[in-house]
Amino acid sequence: MDAIIHPNVVIGEGAALGPFVVIGEPPRGRAAGDLPTLIGPAAVIRSHTVIYAGNIIGARFQAGHGVLVREENRIGDDVSIGSHSVIEHHVVIADRVRIHSNAFIPEFSVLEEGAWVGPGVIFTNAAYPLSPSAKANLRGPHLLAGAKIGAGAVLLPGVTIGRAALIGAGAVVTHDVPDHAVVVGNPGRVIRDVREIAAYRE
Repeated sequence: MDAIIHPNVVIGEGAALGPFVVIGEPPRGRAAGDLPTLIGPAAVIRSHTVIYAGNIIGARFQAGHGVLVREENRIGDDVSIGSHSVIEHHVVIADRVRIHSNAFIPEFSVLEEGAWVGPGVIFTNAAYPLSPSAKANLRGPHLLAGAKIGAGAVLLPGVTIGRAALIGAGAVVTHDVPDHAVVVGNPGRVIRDVREIAAYRE
């Protein structure tokens, strides 16, 4: 089946769209074409990916199979999102961010330039789900430039991960993480400085 392109969608030159892709899907309460959708040149969007209306996406965007990108996000250049990952609405993703497969990024998260998110990572944004003020107090995690999140880690609402910090696989991050820190465990704790790791000094 060919891709479905809704009204008010602009896709840059050289894009490759797989079968069953949907671009410009209107969110609840909106008609098709109400929100403009822009995808920059040279995108590769693989089969069964759905990109809602109102997204502004930069050049050379890559999406794996079955990616869901909800409405009104801002996504920079050279961003890659792995298969079956979910990006909720009102997320900011800067240039050269890599999100691997099966990740969940909820609304109001921010990923700064060059951040890296491993497979199966879960961001959260509701400190007290279903409480009367839950929606008013949603706060997604904020990754500063070059932060790296290992496979299967969980980030609790509103935490900031410092520049070039490294979160170990399976860690549960409950508090802000300093720049260059290495964090492991549940709850996450700082064990060293990433600059002490030989691989990062090459």
